[in-house]
Amino acid sequence: MTPDHHLPNTLGVPGFAADREPVLRIHPGTGETIGFETTDAVYAELDQHHDMAQLQSPINPVTGPVFVEGAEPGDTLVVTIHAIELTTHGWSVSLPGSGALQHVMGDRVFARRCPVVDGTVQVSDRHRFPVRPMIGCIGTAPAEGENSTIMPAHPEGGNMDVTEARPGSTVYLPVRVPGALLSIGDIHALMAEGESSFVAIEAQGTAIVSVDLVKGGPALRAPRIETDDAWLFVGLGDPVQESVRRGYEDAFAFLVDEHGWIAEDAYAVLSAVGDSKLGGPTGSTAPDPLHPFAAVGAVTLHRVPKAVL
Repeated sequence: MTPDHHLPNTLGVPGFAADREPVLRIHPGTGETIGFETTDAVYAELDQHHDMAQLQSPINPVTGPVFVEGAEPGDTLVVTIHAIELTTHGWSVSLPGSGALQHVMGDRVFARRCPVVDGTVQVSDRHRFPVRPMIGCIGTAPAEGENSTIMPAHPEGGNMDVTEARPGSTVYLPVRVPGALLSIGDIHALMAEGESSFVAIEAQGTAIVSVDLVKGGPALRAPRIETDDAWLFVGLGDPVQESVRRGYEDAFAFLVDEHGWIAEDAYAVLSAVGDSKLGGPTGSTAPDPLHPFAAVGAVTLHRVPKAVL
């Protein structure tokens, strides 16, 4: 798929911030497509040096930002993911001190190039799996300061690492600054739910999206994702129980405030079919600077089937 606008990965930088100069200005709702190319440079360096201290490339740069004409604080940016095109390979790597398996992997840096051929990715000599490309990091700029593109995830999005940010899905993000300033990075060729290693099968690629805008409320306090058959509400909180509460509250408000349900119906239906699960491993609160890869809080996802609406 050839996008109307191509943003090369040379435009990639770490972080989301309101003072970034836009690399593209577009009007929402036109159907124009934008290709956000991402990079795997840091993983190639890990494969070359096996030493975090020798890295020159940033971890998780995002390409952008894109200024959306007419977007104002309180609006919602609507990002439809049409395609994710991969290159020839992905990477499985370990970053010391990160992920659920950090204690068993220890301080060594592991890096493996995983060929992508005919829609599959080779992750070991014996294991080849169909690719399921997704966007790990997608977000808008915060009203002030800078949001990390590593951890935590933020109300404006960021490094959520949820598998539902894939072709065919639509991601809804709150607008905090004029123009929204959308950036995208961290494409994965394949990722298991929860991302045990914190990095999955990382890959260079191009995410092709289009952008629309919902003016006015309801103002989102966290992202939401629409798939073919469901709405998913991102919960962000510390501890995990707070994340779950906030995600379910947003799902409840979606049914009651946006769809006119009575509270008792929303309560009963969510109890019956409102599934929840852990999202990505990046946490919801800024980590201790001395332990930058140690997540604090949780990202959770809460599902409302479209069939009940």
